[in-house]
Amino acid sequence: MPKAKGKSRRHKYSYNLNRKRLYRSARRRAAPRIACSHIRQAWDPTKSVAQNLAEMGLAGDPNKAVPITKKKLLGMEVESNGQQQGKQLVRKPYVLNEMEYEASLPEKKSNTLSRDLIDYVRYMIQNHGENYKEMARDEKNYYQDTPKQIKRKINVYKNFYPEEYKDFVASLKQEKMEVQ
Repeated sequence: MPKAKGKSRRHKYSYNLNRKRLYRSARRRAAPRIACSHIRQAWDPTKSVAQNLAEMGLAGDPNKAVPITKKKLLGMEVESNGQQQGKQLVRKPYVLNEMEYEASLPEKKSNTLSRDLIDYVRYMIQNHGENYKEMARDEKNYYQDTPKQIKRKINVYKNFYPEEYKDFVASLKQEKMEVQ
């Protein structure tokens, strides 16, 4: 009696198959993770995501909220549908207002350099001055930076901390004067 087709074939593991069937229903009922505190406070767990977002005046699907108008090829006239989707009443406009206010605030510049890079640049300037080739051959050049890379790092330090750099160079000049 011949073998059935497909029995001799190697069984392949299907990576796309969801084997967590037991937890699927529990995951559906769980509230979504919300990053914005304003939305989190106004969220009603008894309502659906679409209902909650509609009450706050937010869009769940940006493609439906701002549809792309189709242009006719010949007349280049804008085609518009006479049907406007039923606009739902915004019951929680304060959420949208708070988010707009928060977005309008200027951001703090938190650009800083690592302590290691600052120490590295200061060491190189202190021992070698403006000689970048000598800096590249220094034993503390652990990352084997080229002279151009070292120059770039020093320029970054100058741009981030201009006053500190000027004070540092001035103190180095004063030390040289005292030694001579």
